[in-house]
Amino acid sequence: MKNIQKKNKFNPKKDFFIWVFVVALLFIASFFKEIFPNLNKIIKFLIILIIIISIIFLSSITNKGKYVLNFIQESLKEIKKVAWPSLQETLQTTLIVSLVTVIMSLLLWGLDSLLIRAISFITSLRF
Repeated sequence: MKNIQKKNKFNPKKDFFIWVFVVALLFIASFFKEIFPNLNKIIKFLIILIIIISIIFLSSITNKGKYVLNFIQESLKEIKKVAWPSLQETLQTTLIVSLVTVIMSLLLWGLDSLLIRAISFITSLRF
């Protein structure tokens, strides 16, 4: 029983070295084109793909990586529960918002014009 508990226990040193290796792989993937400019494009793509898969795998075995994967899984479950509007509802809502925006802008423009004329009449300035 004690061996099982030790295996599941958080090991910060192991996680630190894994993250250092992940950052090194990210650096290599970022500058791979400059490091090996004469390689075939397909080979470059495959090597970078392998590096990215390795990064995902290595980061997923750390404590923070497990937390992020769990968060992503829970988020996907919640997205499936959302009642998304239909296309017709979306178009109608967009039209209503657009019309209200145009009407409000015209009302504000008219009010602004009236206020400018009233102030210019009071102060005897001409605009």
